[in-house]
Amino acid sequence: MNKIPPLAITLIKVIIHLVSLSVLLYLYLLIDSGRLGADPVKEMIHFLGKTGLNYLLITLAITPLSKRLKQPLLGRLKRLLGIYTFVWTSLHITAFLWLELSWEWGFLFEEIIKRPYLSLGMLAWVILLLLSITSLNAIKRKMKQSWFILHRWVYVAVILGTIHYYWSVKSGVTEPIIYFIICFVLLRERSPYFKSKFTSVLKVISMKSN
Repeated sequence: MNKIPPLAITLIKVIIHLVSLSVLLYLYLLIDSGRLGADPVKEMIHFLGKTGLNYLLITLAITPLSKRLKQPLLGRLKRLLGIYTFVWTSLHITAFLWLELSWEWGFLFEEIIKRPYLSLGMLAWVILLLLSITSLNAIKRKMKQSWFILHRWVYVAVILGTIHYYWSVKSGVTEPIIYFIICFVLLRERSPYFKSKFTSVLKVISMKSN
């Protein structure tokens, strides 16, 4: 298979921007036409959160896809997709705090106690925030190996995000289960990394016990 040229990667990035803006426009049209159902606020919050999770899963799919297709330049799409993931999840949280809680921070802690899945979502968002801040090349160069360690926390974020989505669904589990399967498949692609980490932990435990 021929290698994808850099110009094609630029074109794909343009398409990602256009698709993202189109999704935002679609949401606006749903709101403007009153087609978000009986509870438009919850539907909007759900739409934004689900879109953020979709972008996160697509971001994680880039690495195995680029390896299987032998197209390393596809890796250049990860930062853009990751930033959009953070944008969508930030809009998700903003809509919740603004429209659901009216910026009443005291209610937030009450809601976290009442609905623990909120804490999982907030933790996933904090991880995505750190990954977005450190996505700049200048910061990446300064962090060196620490950058790679930090950015592997995206695996934790996708697990937390998937559980958050499953836990937040009031009825029907088919769709959340599909997300769990996709999440498992994408993490399964990283099995050599997880095996190496597991082996390292076992070695440390073994050395300490001796």
